[in-house]
Amino acid sequence: MIVDFALYENGHRVVSNLALPQLIAKARQGGGFVWLGLAEPTHGEFDQISDEFDFHPLAVEDAVSAKQRAKIEEYAGMTFFVLRTVFYDEASSEVTTGEIICFIGDHFIVIVRHGEGSPLAKVRHDIEMRPEFLANGPYAVLHAVVDRVIDGYAEIATELEDDVVNIETKVFSGKRLTVSQEIYFLKREVIEYRHAIEPLLMPLQKLAAETSDAIADNLKPFFRDTLDHLIRACEYASGLDSLLGAALQADLAHAQVQQNEDMRRITAWVALGVAPTMVAGIYGMNFDHMPELRWQYGYPMVLGGLLLLTAFLVRKFIKSDWL
Repeated sequence: MIVDFALYENGHRVVSNLALPQLIAKARQGGGFVWLGLAEPTHGEFDQISDEFDFHPLAVEDAVSAKQRAKIEEYAGMTFFVLRTVFYDEASSEVTTGEIICFIGDHFIVIVRHGEGSPLAKVRHDIEMRPEFLANGPYAVLHAVVDRVIDGYAEIATELEDDVVNIETKVFSGKRLTVSQEIYFLKREVIEYRHAIEPLLMPLQKLAAETSDAIADNLKPFFRDTLDHLIRACEYASGLDSLLGAALQADLAHAQVQQNEDMRRITAWVALGVAPTMVAGIYGMNFDHMPELRWQYGYPMVLGGLLLLTAFLVRKFIKSDWL
């Protein structure tokens, strides 16, 4: 469906009752550009739009079907740009993604949004308040959209960091518990986050390059600044991924140490029973000739010896932290 469309001339929105085809023709004649926004259009809806702009069939297919990674492609008279939006549900600790697909020409920019969230109405409102920047044309709109999406990346990274810190606290709390499953699922969300943002590096580098002819020179510093924000977000995500990997290894090692401690304590308790069992077994073999067998104090001596031996073993095990 069409969310909004308008003609812009010299950085200002032109109030007009003209239909979209007339606005496109006016933009081509007067040097302005049309900004058209759509949300999850069907094939039929987008076919009507693409006929007006003469989009390449492959670009149309990508825009309707979505499920694209971030990329930039050049077609005759048009640049095709895709970036992923990222959202984080704190309650379920799940990362979900959407897409923003942009068609940029000399006199138009068509933005197709897929996925819940990522509304661009505020972007349009904010950039309309900066007519001197909007006067740079469709690529000024593209920068505003990309910059807003990358700011969202930074917000998601902060939320993921809070969950990672929570995981680290649990791992190193000293309590007898394991959070391997929780770490695994959070690591999976971080990986999905990285898969969404890292492919955007190459397209944005291409836009920010000095050799790019499509973008005005005064816009390139803005794209380079946005690229710097994206690089920091990618490095941050990589660091979170590494921290989770280390936390997982620490949690597994902690579980192994706990198992070793349990086995050591079990072994100590078994050892406490072995010595008395051995002595009792010897004296229960019914031989006629055994030490102190007929002595009236033999029975108390054996019991006392067993108690002393057991006390000695308990003392040694406690001293060795086995009990």
